[in-house]
This record gives sequence, structure tokens and C-alpha cells, in this order.
Amino acid sequence: MTGLDELADRLRRFARERDWEQFHTPKNLAMALAGETGELLAELQWLTPEESATVMDDPVAASRMRSELADVVIYLVRLADVLGVELVEAAHVKLDESDRRYAVKTYRGSARKAPPLV
Repeated sequence: MTGLDELADRLRRFARERDWEQFHTPKNLAMALAGETGELLAELQWLTPEESATVMDDPVAASRMRSELADVVIYLVRLADVLGVELVEAAHVKLDESDRRYAVKTYRGSARKAPPLV
């Protein structure tokens, strides 16, 4: 069992023990994930690029970042579990697709978007 599997099991138990499964619909979990992602963004919103790169050097800011990242992971893992999506496998599939779309020779050092795969 992977760390993500263990986390999904723990989150499933957490929700079941509180009778929260009724609220953990894909729509509600996706909305909660979006909200938590917004809170993560808010921690970085007004920082310069240089300040954002060193945010973890400030113990108070680092604590807030860890907390918001944890919230995002919790809702993402719970949503994937409810939908029956194996997150690590899905990420590998997506990375394989990106590897095909963004050839190193063509896109190295470039931020431009690749055309969709055909």
C-alpha cells in the first residue's frame, strides 16, 4: 500500500465515522478543492517571484503553506477516491502524454503551449 492509498483509507474512515460520506459528492469535493486551492494561492498572491521562491524560509509563512498544501492534497485524494481514480497512475498517464506533446528539442526553455495531440 502506498502513502496515497493509506491517506485515502484514513480519509474514508474519517468521513464514515462522522457520517460525512453523504456530503462527499464529486461536486462538493471538487468545490472544496477549488476553495482550498484559492487559499493556497492567497498565500502567494502579492509576493514577488523572488519572495515566493523563499516563502518557506519564514517559519510562519511556511506553516501556512504546509497547512494549505495539506488541505489541497486531502480534498484531491478524497475526490479521487470517491471517483475511483488511481492518482499516481493518472499522473503517469498525463506525464506520458505531456512527454509526447512537448518534445525536448522543440520546447526546451520555452513556455509556449503545444498543440493538442491528434
